[in-house]
Amino acid sequence: MIILGLESSCDETAAAIIEVEDGGRLGDARILADTVWSQLEEHALYGGVVPELASRAHIRHIGAVLTETFKKGAIAPTQLDGVAVTQGPGLVGGLLVGLAVAKGIALAADIPLVGVHHMEGHLLSPFLAKTTAAPLDFPFVALLVSGGHTILLHVRGLQDYVFLGQTRDDAVGEAFDKGARLLGLGYPGGPAIEKAAGGGNRKAIPFPRIMLDKKRFDFSFSGLKTALKVQLQRQQGGELPDHDRADVAASYQEAIVDTLVFKAMAACHQCRCGRLLVAGGVGANQRLRERLAEEASGRIALYFPPMALCTDNAAMIALAGWGRLQRQPGVHWETLDARARWPIQEICRVEPSTMDPPFLSSRYWEC
Repeated sequence: MIILGLESSCDETAAAIIEVEDGGRLGDARILADTVWSQLEEHALYGGVVPELASRAHIRHIGAVLTETFKKGAIAPTQLDGVAVTQGPGLVGGLLVGLAVAKGIALAADIPLVGVHHMEGHLLSPFLAKTTAAPLDFPFVALLVSGGHTILLHVRGLQDYVFLGQTRDDAVGEAFDKGARLLGLGYPGGPAIEKAAGGGNRKAIPFPRIMLDKKRFDFSFSGLKTALKVQLQRQQGGELPDHDRADVAASYQEAIVDTLVFKAMAACHQCRCGRLLVAGGVGANQRLRERLAEEASGRIALYFPPMALCTDNAAMIALAGWGRLQRQPGVHWETLDARARWPIQEICRVEPSTMDPPFLSSRYWEC
């Protein structure tokens, strides 16, 4: 099957074409073409994504992105076997642009159309990686971390996802963006804080690690953001010399990373699972990768998508769409509508689960 994927849920306009042979598996998918048009520069001035500007940019760029994708893949629309598009969650204006184009292509070519949950795309993105290392296989625990989501799942198979927990307020990407804004570091916040933290003392400021004492897998980062704001008010009214800014950035990043690592390791322990996948834009954070490697060493196999597939892209949407089309028919174009809010639980099973008493080393509690 040859599947076209479209992604326009936030500030990347993306299209991709993948091919999976008949009877193939997730790991057999081959990317024929993958094009991403980033709107980063258009939103950097405002310190975050402006929904109306994003919608207009999608309209301006999606035609060129599609043309380039078909050209790269040497594929004509008539050769497609299906279309997959991000149905949600995301910014409704951007979602509508992608949906309109996907519906038009599916209707004109008379091929199946399927809507995809954006985070299922991230969840399956590592299967697109071609590596000599042991390939990812089911079951595994997934930590999905992005600008709008912080989610833990136990993935038992394709479309067999058990919901474990998610953020109660800010997502980890939001915590980075808001923290970077307070520190005057620019946008996007994750890379800005990671760069500023270089050379800084990670133990300089005892920022809180929130909800580590709770026997559940939920996260919370809004209190951490408030702690950063209070700390900056104490230190010269927020005007920091560079060396102090590096210490604050490093300490803030470490608090976020500690929380993610603790919960991810706890989930692996609770599910008795020796594989951990980390996907989403925040999965590119090098400090997070280092800390996970330290804790997982010899016990848990770690998997990350390639850097190019960590951020939003359409190849992952195409793959998730292919998986959906294996088990269900496509939907009629008139019935597919944007879902700005789409709880991940709706594509998962929710089972009662509690964490065992704290089992990790005491340093998780030293602050």
